[in-house]
Amino acid sequence: MEVAWGLRVDVGRTRERVRHVLLRSDEASVRAAAATADEPNVWIKAFVVPEQGSAWLGPDWQYRGTEFVMTTALTNPAPRLPDGYAVSAEETDGIVHVRVRTVEGDVAAAGYATVTDGVAVMDRVATYPEHQRRGLGTLVMDTLAATAVERGAHTAVLGATDEGRALYESLGWTLLAPLAGFVHQP
Repeated sequence: MEVAWGLRVDVGRTRERVRHVLLRSDEASVRAAAATADEPNVWIKAFVVPEQGSAWLGPDWQYRGTEFVMTTALTNPAPRLPDGYAVSAEETDGIVHVRVRTVEGDVAAAGYATVTDGVAVMDRVATYPEHQRRGLGTLVMDTLAATAVERGAHTAVLGATDEGRALYESLGWTLLAPLAGFVHQP
């Protein structure tokens, strides 16, 4: 949902309960987002220099690294399914969840996307270590892209880790800006 300083995502996971993505990088916006944190594992991701963000946030916040905001123009790819895997895409409340499973039914890779005003926001794309280097990350991204195009998206954005950045660049994504991450740990 939109808030005064940017976006708030209720992630609902133990490690990440809430994520604030700040679209404004001034001190007042950073402090306003931080003031809403009333529990551990609330994240703030902001376009700030890590040292400056840490100074504004104080000792209850830990810098957890920098991610990279990336974008691409979407096409309608034909996902390639490696042998021994099945892929599914399910939508709940406007969020598409793609899962790649082994023939035994174990999840090997997954990711999420939602589409707003022609833009797909992709999130939490991951391949489990024992299934990496088999094209499953590409399969998840291609399936998310195809699903987003069906829903009217023409552009996509995401926040990438260092490791993910290499995959996304190989798929034609471009870097927009670094994004510092902080977690509330009172």
